Amino acid sequence: MAYFSVSVETPDTNKAFAQSLGLDYPLLSDPDKRVATAYGVVDADQPFPSRWTFYIGVDGRILAIDKLVSPATHGKSVAAKLAELGVARRHSK
Repeated sequence: MAYFSVSVETPDTNKAFAQSLGLDYPLLSDPDKRVATAYGVVDADQPFPSRWTFYIGVDGRILAIDKLVSPATHGKSVAAKLAELGVARRHSK
């Protein structure tokens, strides 16, 4: 299993943000918004990309999309969806 976040911010901005939160996973950068556009989270009518979570299988197929992301509760939502998809729980270090 692999997981990561993608932001349209620059690599330097993402690095600082990830460090400020102590993230233990990659925060990838998509400043030209090509990936965001391909996944449909940004278009010409939106100043900022939508905050969606994509669950992608090992075969590259999208298994689920959460379009109702709430930062306050999203960690629990992700854990529940991963369990529903049969992904083993990751234990804290």
